[in-house]
Amino acid sequence: MTTHRPDADADADAATPRARLRGLPRHGRTGSGSTAPAPDAGPNGSNGSDGLNVLNGLNGSNGPDGPDGPSKSSEPSGSSRSHGSSRPHGPSRPHGPGGLRGLPRRVWRGHPGDPGWARPGLLALLAVTAVLYVWDLGASGYANQFYSAAVQAASESWKAMFFGSSDAANSITVDKPPGALWPMALSVRLFGLGSWAVLVPEALMGVATVGVLYAAVRRHFGPAAGLLSGAVCALTPVAALMFRFNNPDALLCLLMVCAVYCVLRGLDDARTRWLVLAGVCFGLGFLTKTLQAWLIVPPLALLYVLCAPTRLRRRLAQLLWAGLAVLVSAGWWVAIVELWPKSSRPYIGGSQDNSFLGLTLGYNGLGRITGDEAGSVGGGKGGGGGPGWGLTGLSRLFATDNGGQIAWLLPAAFVLLLAGVWLAWRGRRTGTALPAGQRAAFLAWGGALLMTFLTFSFMSGIFHQYYNVALAPYIAALVGMGTVVLWRRRASRGAAVALAATLALTAGWSYVLLARTAHWLPWLRWSVLAGGAAAALALLLVARLGRRPAWWAAAAGVAASLGGPVAYVVDTVGTAHSGSIVTAGPASGQPGMGMVIRGKKGSGLGGVIFGGPQPKNLPGGRQGGGPQAKGGQQGGPGGGGAGGDKSGNGPVLVGVGGLLDGPDIDPKAKAAVQADADDYTWALATVGSHNAASYQLATGKPAMPIGGFNGTDPSPTLDAFKEAVRRGEIHYFAEVERVSGQGQGGYGAQITEWVKANFEKVKVGKSTLYDLTKPKSR
Repeated sequence: MTTHRPDADADADAATPRARLRGLPRHGRTGSGSTAPAPDAGPNGSNGSDGLNVLNGLNGSNGPDGPDGPSKSSEPSGSSRSHGSSRPHGPSRPHGPGGLRGLPRRVWRGHPGDPGWARPGLLALLAVTAVLYVWDLGASGYANQFYSAAVQAASESWKAMFFGSSDAANSITVDKPPGALWPMALSVRLFGLGSWAVLVPEALMGVATVGVLYAAVRRHFGPAAGLLSGAVCALTPVAALMFRFNNPDALLCLLMVCAVYCVLRGLDDARTRWLVLAGVCFGLGFLTKTLQAWLIVPPLALLYVLCAPTRLRRRLAQLLWAGLAVLVSAGWWVAIVELWPKSSRPYIGGSQDNSFLGLTLGYNGLGRITGDEAGSVGGGKGGGGGPGWGLTGLSRLFATDNGGQIAWLLPAAFVLLLAGVWLAWRGRRTGTALPAGQRAAFLAWGGALLMTFLTFSFMSGIFHQYYNVALAPYIAALVGMGTVVLWRRRASRGAAVALAATLALTAGWSYVLLARTAHWLPWLRWSVLAGGAAAALALLLVARLGRRPAWWAAAAGVAASLGGPVAYVVDTVGTAHSGSIVTAGPASGQPGMGMVIRGKKGSGLGGVIFGGPQPKNLPGGRQGGGPQAKGGQQGGPGGGGAGGDKSGNGPVLVGVGGLLDGPDIDPKAKAAVQADADDYTWALATVGSHNAASYQLATGKPAMPIGGFNGTDPSPTLDAFKEAVRRGEIHYFAEVERVSGQGQGGYGAQITEWVKANFEKVKVGKSTLYDLTKPKSR
C-alpha cells in the first residue's frame, strides 16, 4: 500500500534520475515499498539527505550524483522537526475527490501537509493585495504618459508594438526595450484605450509577485513564513506605488522573483529545467529593463556552482544551458533590431547612435553605474557636492528621499540575514543546523538583496526612488524566513534576544522615518515606538510566557513593524500619481537633485533642468498630466526657473514641464489636431516625448516626439525634418516650453527655429501651433 507524501511537489524530494538508474532508494522508501516522510522530515517532506542537501558542494560532497551515491545528512535526527519546519507534523489531511469535481476543495484546502488555515490565508492575502492595487486605479489617468503613448501606438500598429515605438508611425522608440509594454498593449487591444486597461496588468503583476514569493518561501519555511513574506512585500510603500503604475519596474520585479524561485527549485534536485526557466526569466527581464535584470545573476550563479546536489561538471553544464536560455529569450529581439535596416525601423530612443546595443551599454546600461550617460538626465552636481542624483554611499537608501519608500524593514532584513547565516554555520557544530534548503534560501535571497542594495547605493548615473521596488521581495523574503526561524527557536535565549532586538530596531527606525513627515499623523510614530518597545520586552520574556501571551506579543510586534508601511501604503493608494518621477507616501522635503542634460560631444546640447531642494508638491504646480490626475509628480509644467546664460552657451535653469510630464490639451487644440489627421503620417510634431504623448493620447493620432524622452536624441535631424515636411507627412508643429533638446545648437532648437522662421504661428486654445502646410508669405 502506498501512502501519499506530505507535499504535493513530490519531484523535489525524489532522488535524481541518475540515482534511480543506479537503484538507489528514494527518501522514506520502506522495505514494503511504501513512500512516507522520513522521521526528521523538513517542511517539504525531506530530511535533506539528497535533494535538499544543497550545501554538499561546500562540504566536499558531490551530492546524489557523486561517486559515492547520495550523501548522508549532516543534520541530527529531529533537528528539522524542532527548528526548521513551520509545517505541522500530525497526520496529513486527505486529498478529497480527484478530477474537476474535487478542484474547488483542493484549491481551498491547498497542500495536504499544510495546516487548515494556510490556503485560506493565502487566498485572503492575494485578494487583499488585488483590492489594494486596483482601488481607485483610474484616478491616475494615464500615469506615465511616456509609456502610455507607446502602449496606444502598440495597440494600433504591430510594428510599433514589436519595436516599442512612441508613436504608431514609428518615428522613435521609448528608451527601454519593449517587454514591459507588451502586456499593457495586449490589454488595450482587448479592452480599448483607457486608464484601467493600461494599469490593471501592472496590478495583476503585483498580485502574482506576492503569490510567487509565498510559494518560494513556503517551500522550505512553511505557510506562516510565506504569508508573512507576501504581506511584507504587498505592504511595502514603493511596491504599492509601482504595481499601480505603468513603468517597467512592475514586470521586472515579478520576473526576478520567478527567477529566484526557479533557482531554489533547481537547488532542491539539480534538475536542468529549473535553471533553464530561470534563464528565461532573466532573458525576459533584459527585454524589460536591460542590464538591471542581471544584477542578481552573479550571486545566484555562484550559489548554484557551490551548492547544487550534483557533480561540479554537471553544475557548470547546467549553468551553460541557463546562459543559452538567457541568450535565446533576450537575444532574438536584439538580433532582429540590430539586423533590421535602420531606414525602415524607428530610431532607438535614448541612444546617440541609433543602436540598441549602444543604448544598453551606455545611457540605459553601464552608464547608470558610471554616470557617463550621453544624452541623459544626470551627471550634474547635487546637494553636498554629490552626483546629480544625490549622494552615493551606504546611507543612500536610508536617506530622506528613499527611506520612506523601501527602508522600513531594511535594517531588520540585514539582521535576520545575519541570524540565518549564523544559525546555518554555527548550528553545524552544535547539532542545531538549519535544513539545507533553508540555508540555500537565506543565501539566495540575501545575495540578491546585497547585490541590488550595493548597486543602488553606489551607482552614479540616473537613480529614481521608485527603483527601490526591486528590493521589496528580497527584504520581504528575509523578514518572513528569519522571523519564523527565530520564533521556532524562541525557547533559546539567543533567539529571543535576536527577535526582540530586531523588533526594537524596526520600531525605532520607523519612528525616525515617520518623524521626517512630522505634520502627517504625528500620533502614529509614538504608537509604533511604544508598541514595538512593549512587544520587544515581551519577546525577551517569551520563554516564561504561556503560549497565548507569546502569540499576543508576536502579533503586537508585527503590528508595530508594519504600522508605518501600512500608513504610507494607504496614503499612496489614496493619491493619484502621474509623470516620470513619482514617490510613495505623504509629501516630504527632498534633497537637491540638480540635473544636467548632456548630449553627444559637439551636438550643442545641454542645460540644467532643475536643482536644489524641492518639496513633493511645488506651489502653483500641478502634480500630473491629464484631467484625472491628482498628484504624484514633482512640480508640473510651467515651473520655470531663473539663472544661467541666456545666450544658451551655459547651463540654463528651466522648468520640468515637457521633460517629466506633458501639458493638458484643451478641446480647441484637440479638435484642430484631429482635423484631417488621417491625411498625414504625423498629425503633429513637438520637442520631447512627454509633450508629444499628451497630444497623442488626447487626439488618438500619431505625434512625432522630436529628440525622444530628453529631447536630446538626434531624431530627426533638421534635414530629415525638412524632408518630411516637404513630403507633407507632418501637419502641425507645437511650440512648447523650453526643454533640454532646445539648448543652443540642439536638434530641437534647430527645428524650432526653422519652423518659426518659415511658418505662421497660430494660437489655438492654450496651444501654440504652426501649420506646416502653410508657409509664410515671402
